[in-house]
Formats: sequence, structure tokens, C-alpha cells
Amino acid sequence: MKINGAQAILESLKIENVDLVFGYPGGAVLDLYDAVYKNKFPHILTRHEQGAVHAADGYARATGRVGVCFATSGPGATNLITGIATANMDSIPLVCITGQVTNPLIGKDSFQEADIVGITTPITKHNYLVKKITDLPRVIKEAFFIARTGRPGPVVIDIAKDVFTAELDFEYPERVKLRGYSGDFTGDERQVDEVVAALNKAKRPLIFIGGGVTLANQSELIRDIIDITGIPVVSSLMGLGCVSSHADGFLGLVGMHGSYASNMAVQKCDLLIGIGVRFDDRVTGKVEAFAPKAKIAHFDVDRAEINKNVFAHYPVVGDLRWSLPIFKNHLEMANMDYKNQFAGWHEQVVDMSRKNPFNYKTNDKWIMPQELIAVVSKLVDDNTIVVTDVGQHQMWAAQYFNSRKPRQFITSGGLGTMGYGLPAALGAKLGHPDKKVVLFTGDGSIMMNCQEMATAADNNIDIKVVLLHNRVLGMVSQWQRMFYGKRYSQTLLSGKTDFVKLAEAMGLAACRIEKPELLEQGLAEALNSNGAILIDVLLPANEDVLPMVAPGAQLDNMVLGGTEE
Repeated sequence: MKINGAQAILESLKIENVDLVFGYPGGAVLDLYDAVYKNKFPHILTRHEQGAVHAADGYARATGRVGVCFATSGPGATNLITGIATANMDSIPLVCITGQVTNPLIGKDSFQEADIVGITTPITKHNYLVKKITDLPRVIKEAFFIARTGRPGPVVIDIAKDVFTAELDFEYPERVKLRGYSGDFTGDERQVDEVVAALNKAKRPLIFIGGGVTLANQSELIRDIIDITGIPVVSSLMGLGCVSSHADGFLGLVGMHGSYASNMAVQKCDLLIGIGVRFDDRVTGKVEAFAPKAKIAHFDVDRAEINKNVFAHYPVVGDLRWSLPIFKNHLEMANMDYKNQFAGWHEQVVDMSRKNPFNYKTNDKWIMPQELIAVVSKLVDDNTIVVTDVGQHQMWAAQYFNSRKPRQFITSGGLGTMGYGLPAALGAKLGHPDKKVVLFTGDGSIMMNCQEMATAADNNIDIKVVLLHNRVLGMVSQWQRMFYGKRYSQTLLSGKTDFVKLAEAMGLAACRIEKPELLEQGLAEALNSNGAILIDVLLPANEDVLPMVAPGAQLDNMVLGGTEE
């Protein structure tokens, strides 16, 4: 079958079971978009290329499939950079297809030329510059294979404009052959045995789960292991939902804004089992004082993560889909009464959690942000997907929203990208049109990609945007309040933007909730309404996210929250 490069791309995407692409056209990809038009290929036009890549990211996180986006050369491609870096930090599988100037013009500072391969090399799992039409099917096959296998990540395919129009006898490869990369991440079973042996001797073990558990789709197995052993569990931001927040022994978020029980359990445990985690600085605090009484086991697919931040006494290198079934099987064969062995420790930390919940001071005049999150959590069902932007609202959502399932809590963890939430929510909804999608965002974050409200309206994408409106850049102003003598340099927002009118101008329904006594009724009506809606909720400007471990402090040195009055 002789077809041109543009058609070959779409045929390849069909074979890879891609059912939706996000993108924005331009000169270098006109032939690709002409093929999209002719083939009626499912495509969502976002209002900015950054919106396209974040939407593909949200789609990937919600579905577990590879997200795909298109962009043109030069500024179109460079507008993807923040979204590519966001996906790379959180190991999200993306394939980003960008146009490049024609072959004769490459390297000549041509109009809308940018070295996108050079620019994205540090923030991708791999990238390509395709200059020959015969390379195209192989490159696309490899890109999807690389993006989804092992530790997932983004792959960029930059394609010279004349490749889109060149013709080839199309044949999609059945296999991938890459030197030095097989996609097989089977490890050494003896490493698992060492963890089991350490667990048999432990008195105060703790499981620490991260985003790798979600990426490997191993949440059910983690729950089985917890059920077999009765070991308490803490979670990173990216691991939320892998174990239900209602599960016995689940202590919640750990780290800078983690729960008292989670942080204290880390400091008191004698065996910390990290599964699919990076031991990020926001989790560890002062590394030298992290888990000082514990031996550390670390399950991870990426050998580079072992000993990178925290020394692992018992490393288990390999895909969690390989290691966790073996771990579970060996626990079952160990002939140990783990629940009885760890009963005292389990009771101790659960009691600690019960006596030290996340809490805050109530206020008769203001809706409190923590209350807002808790009410939304109560009103929505277990299948609801929550997406957040970045800042105070993100941490309050992590603390007060009860995540019950994996892929239910979607957020930018490693890069902390403001503006991520709105387009990511669109992607999540399009990936799961049958589920309710709620976005928590702030009046700082929403403005960074507010144009995507038009995308939601024009494509009838039913998302519920809950705007935590406190008229400040919340997290930065909190740090200024706590560490910079209340010198609020460039973090106070005047509050003149009318977000209800802004949303309505872009075609969304909108409402505002100001009074505490109207909060639950107003949220219930808005969340159950038909179609996309922005819910502008006015909040106090000086509320802090607590508990908080100051940067560089150890986990048990926490500034605690208030109590109800």
C-alpha cells in the first residue's frame, strides 16, 4: 500500500490503538492535519500547545495508555516543553509528534526552526528526528514501545516537513529491535528473598508506596500484600489512591505536608519498604535524618533510582509486575503469622493516626479550603477522577480528598507545574467519558492555561472546575509568611478578575459560593449539573497548609495544624 508520510502516521497510530490526539496546527504540519481532516481522525484542538501536551498527559494518567499530541515546528514545538518535562518527571507515557522545516532548510535558522531534539533531550526518555520517509513506521513503533515499557516516559518524534508528503510502501513493523533496550525488566529473585528475610525479623515495618505502583497497575497486588501482612502504609503524592484512604492501616500522605502519623511512622519504623518511589526531597526532608532507625528496601524498575537519594539496604531492581507477584508468593509461603507479629506496631500507628488527624480552625465568616475539599469528597462517588493544579489547593486535596482507587488522583508531582490542571482534566474526561471529573485549581494556576475553558466549551467536555479563590499565590505567600518575614513580594492578587464572567465568556456555565452555610448545597447543585461548570469559591487569603516540615528539616520536626473552635 503506497501512501504518504502523513497518512502513514495516522495508520501507525491506529495500529497502536490510539483513539484520540490533542494538538494545534501550523505550517510544518499542514499535510498531517490535511490527513487528519480526510480521515476524520479523532482530534481535539486545544487553544495552546501546552494545553495539548497536558491534556495528553491527563489522558495517559487516567487511562494508563500512551497519550499523543501534535504540534508544529519552532514555537509550536517549544510550547510543548513544560508539558514534556512534567510528564518526564512523573514517568508518564507520551508520544509527541512535531513538525520540522524541510530537509534542505534544517540547520539554517529557517523560519520557525528550532532544534527540538536538542532541546528535549534532557526531558524525554528518547527522541527522534525523522528525515527519511522509510524510517517513519519503524520510529513510530519504537516510540510507543519505549514510551510504555519499563519506566514509562515521553518520546518526541520530530519530522521534517517533506517527509509528510513523501510516499512509501507502508508496512508497520511487528517487532522492535533496539540495541541495549529490550523492554524486559526481569530482575534477580534473590533480591526479593532478602526483603522477605528482613521482614521476618522486623518488628516495626512500614510500606511506602509511590506512583510506580499506579504506572505498573499493581494496586490490587499491593492491597493483597497489606492484607497478608497487616503492615501499615504511607503514600507519596503520586501514590494516592493505590490503597484506599479508608483502608485499615493507611496513614496517608508522607513528607513536607504529610500526616503526623505518616511522618512519625517513618521515623520510628525499623524496616521501610519503598515500592515504586523516588525518595523525593519533599518526602525525605533532611536525608541524613530520614528513617533513622530503619533498614530500607527499595523496589523499582529503574536501577538509576537505587541509592540516588536514600541508601537501599535491600534493593529489588525490576518491573513491579515481575517483583510484586514474587514478593506476595514468598510471603504466603513463609509460614509466618505476620499480622500477629506486627499487631502491636499496627495498633500504635493507627492510634496515632486516629488521635492526630488533619485538622483546621473553623471560621463562621469564611469557607475554609479544607472544608471545601472534604465536602466535595463526600459528595462524589468512588469512580470520580480528581485533577489538581499546583499549590496550596493541591496539598489540601491530597490531605482531605479520600482517594479510593488508583488513577483517581491526578496531579503534577515532580515538576509542580502550575497551569497543568485544566487541560489535564480535559484529557482525563475524554479518556473516561463515563466518569465525573473534578478539577481543584487556584486563582493563580487557572490563569496559566485559562484558554482551555474554550476547549471544554467548544467540545462539550463535562468537567467540574472548583476554583479555590483566595486572591494570593497561596503556597508562595505561605513561604513568605513563614520564612520571609511576611514580605509578600509579588504574591498578592488584586482580585479584580471576575472568574464567573471569564468562564461564561468562554462558553462555560459558572457560579460563585461565598457563604459557609451555602457551601454544601451549592457544591451539590453544581457538581450534579449537566455540562462543564466553574465553581468560584471565595476563601481567606492567609490560611496555611499544615502540617508542614520546613525545607531541610527532619520529618518529625513538624509545624502542626490547628484545631476546631
